[in-house]
Amino acid sequence: MPVTAKLSRKFYEQFGDELTNELVNWMNQVDTSYRAEFRDLFEVHFARFDAKLEQRLAELKADLRTEIAATRAEILRWNFLFWIATLGTVVALMKL
Repeated sequence: MPVTAKLSRKFYEQFGDELTNELVNWMNQVDTSYRAEFRDLFEVHFARFDAKLEQRLAELKADLRTEIAATRAEILRWNFLFWIATLGTVVALMKL
């Protein structure tokens, strides 16, 4: 939402309508120019931030997959040991 520069009536009376309007128009042009430059700069920085965020999320996803795979392997190993121990106990009890 652009802000239009406006000057007091006293300013208009002191310097005249033509000069004051020219100054107001110049100020509005500068404001528009700065807004456009800021918007472009913001877009560049946001794109760079977005790229870094995507990279970090991909790295985190890869790390999580590695951790999940390792945890699954460990759980499977403990599960296998539990069932071997249980089977050994059942066989020992059946011999008695």
